[in-house]
Amino acid sequence: MWWMRRRLRRSGKIKSEIHPDEIFVDSQNTQEFNRDQFEGRIEQPISRRVFLFFGGVLTLLFVGLFVRAGDLQLVRGVAYAQQAKNNQLSQKIIFADRGTLVDRTGVLLAYNVRLPAGQAGASLTDDFASRVYADFHGLSHTIGYVQPPAKDSSGVYFRTVFLGIDGAERAFDALLGGQNGLKLSETDARGKVISESVVQPQEPGQKIVLSVDAAVTQGLYDALAVRAGSSKFQGGAGVIIDVKTGELLALTSYPEYSQNALESGDSATFKAFTNDSRRPFLNRATNGLYAPGSIVKPVVAIAALTENIIDPNKQLLSTGSISVPNPYDPAHPSVFRDWRAHGLVDMRHAIAVSSDVYFYEVGGGFPGQLGLGITNLDKYFKMFGFGQDAGLAGFSEAAGNIPTPTWKASTFPDDPTWRLGDTYHTAIGQYGMQVTPLQAARAAAAIANGGLLLTPTLLASLPTGQVGSTPAGVPITIPQSALQIVREGMRLGVVEGIAQAVKFDFVHVAAKTGTAQVGVHNEYVNSWMIGFWPYEHPRYAYAVVLERGPSGTLVGSPAVMGSFFLWMQKNAPQYLTSF
Repeated sequence: MWWMRRRLRRSGKIKSEIHPDEIFVDSQNTQEFNRDQFEGRIEQPISRRVFLFFGGVLTLLFVGLFVRAGDLQLVRGVAYAQQAKNNQLSQKIIFADRGTLVDRTGVLLAYNVRLPAGQAGASLTDDFASRVYADFHGLSHTIGYVQPPAKDSSGVYFRTVFLGIDGAERAFDALLGGQNGLKLSETDARGKVISESVVQPQEPGQKIVLSVDAAVTQGLYDALAVRAGSSKFQGGAGVIIDVKTGELLALTSYPEYSQNALESGDSATFKAFTNDSRRPFLNRATNGLYAPGSIVKPVVAIAALTENIIDPNKQLLSTGSISVPNPYDPAHPSVFRDWRAHGLVDMRHAIAVSSDVYFYEVGGGFPGQLGLGITNLDKYFKMFGFGQDAGLAGFSEAAGNIPTPTWKASTFPDDPTWRLGDTYHTAIGQYGMQVTPLQAARAAAAIANGGLLLTPTLLASLPTGQVGSTPAGVPITIPQSALQIVREGMRLGVVEGIAQAVKFDFVHVAAKTGTAQVGVHNEYVNSWMIGFWPYEHPRYAYAVVLERGPSGTLVGSPAVMGSFFLWMQKNAPQYLTSF
């Protein structure tokens, strides 16, 4: 019976019966299995080891989450809560308005304007005002320009101030910059501003009154530009200085750059200026170095009188040249030429006609005439400010050069010997001598004011407590009689000598011209003029240079000053009279 078999099977006395269909079903249907659907596979139970492994992983994960939650809520909960609160506050810089620059008459030269977006000169943001420069010629190097605040690619300001790059903008950057302010804004979770408060107000920069007259500077620049173009000079510069205070009435360099284009970030314009062979970024008035030529002769004359080298009334003969025996080749003496034969000239006339032979002899000596020598030449040139920084704070950097035996030995090691001819050439402002127009103007002012070497300034003299001051000067120890003789010689040069381009009835000018040969083959010239006015009671001194004109050019800096004085008579006569 089936139930008996079941009892026996449970008791283990008989084994389970295997039916035939259970034996042969797999062998008969093996080819019928769909292996891709796992038919015919015997399932295996998951092992206890796998359960233990994944259970351990989950346990570690939950433990880590609980530890992190404890750190965030218990250990650092207070700090994170404060940080979350602060995330609702944002800081915004209140950019300080940069101080304005005005000329001595009150004309705005550099100021701030909020221009409509897209307009030339407009800033790319409303956070700060654009810097704008007045449309005057000739003031770019004097006023300079700035770089505005700038952001990085994420919109964060990496430069939070205006940065003065050139001119007065750089020289007086600390005074013009002011102090930025700070504003806090509170926002809700949706970014809506709940409240705003200024925690630090901005302090605008100071207003600075410059000593220059913008109109006068433009008049001088235009005269330079016209003459440079007509006579094919590469560039030029002009300086006018008050002989009592050192204040600069005009300081200009040709060619110049566009301040507004640079401040607005016009890269194409900047590239064009950079690639211009005339170097418009060079401030020739303060940093241009030029062979001075004959404009140094008044200083040589003062040195000769002070050292008792020659009586001012003694006449020396200029036949057009002098010859010096050549110890290396007696058959071929060294010849030093004058620019023309002047005949017998005393000191005043030697200055007036610019006799090279006269200054060869008093500078280096000649049979029958003592010479200063290179040591004294170096001494007096330095006394009048040559070969050193002119002292215009924030501007002048070029010291120039006065040739000496030490300089020659280091510059020309293959030919270090100092010769008499080197002294001769130095005495007429050639050889390796280099000066700046600002240095030349200081020297002219010292001759005009009785021997005070001024420190030039661009700050107008103002009442106590305002920006601006009267600069000091260094007295030069020389006889006043020597200065007077030289002044007379410079005036004679205008009345009947080679400086008659500035001979006028409406103003009496004293002047000295100079032409220096430059270039490997003397193929270029620098044209100079220095002077002062009014002759009777000097008020202003000046220096003008035109750079690298073709050799043989006859019309240069004297024509510039002639045109300028005519312009002054019509447009600025107040500067032509004495104090």
